[in-house]
Amino acid sequence: MLIHDAISPAPRCLRMFVLEKGLQLPAVTVDVMRGENREPAWLVAVNPAGQTPALRLDDGTVLAEAVAIAEYLEELHPAPALIGRTPEQRAQTRQWWRRVELNVTEFIHNAFHYAEGLPRFTPRIPVAPEAAAGLKRVAQDRLAWLDGLFGAGPWLCGERFTAADIWLYVWLDFGAGVNQPFDRMLPNIGPWFTRVAARPSASASRELLAGA
Repeated sequence: MLIHDAISPAPRCLRMFVLEKGLQLPAVTVDVMRGENREPAWLVAVNPAGQTPALRLDDGTVLAEAVAIAEYLEELHPAPALIGRTPEQRAQTRQWWRRVELNVTEFIHNAFHYAEGLPRFTPRIPVAPEAAAGLKRVAQDRLAWLDGLFGAGPWLCGERFTAADIWLYVWLDFGAGVNQPFDRMLPNIGPWFTRVAARPSASASRELLAGA
């Protein structure tokens, strides 16, 4: 297998997932800043959606979307379980994962496209700069909402550290660097973020897999 990695939040989510799994997978780096992922060679041979990361399987099949790749790797390498060992655990993880993606990270993502990332993304995707401020407000509102749903912890799924924690952490860390800092005084998410940041995979995931 071969991971097509990049400097971007979604690939970092996958890197942190792989690191938590203790997997060592070969990787190559895609230069998304130059737009390599939008060039014909990438679109034809790897991912016609023009996105990263991607995982090329041994038979040449390519999987895209970080969430789908994480699910695939969990099936191949179930321990340590980052999605779940039982149907109930897997459903709980996916519940929080969806809450994180649909209510928080997608708003952070699009707000970046329409504001700080506007010069880079204007030639590539439809953009709506007039929506950026509103999207940022929604992301922060929904994060406060998520904070209110937080249980006894220490993680989103209670005692289990999961892919849902990884996805929320990486995107909040990204947001802090693109003029979308979150309220560190949130009573649950604030201490939770500090706990995740202390995990070795959090800092290690900043480095591209090809350089590891």
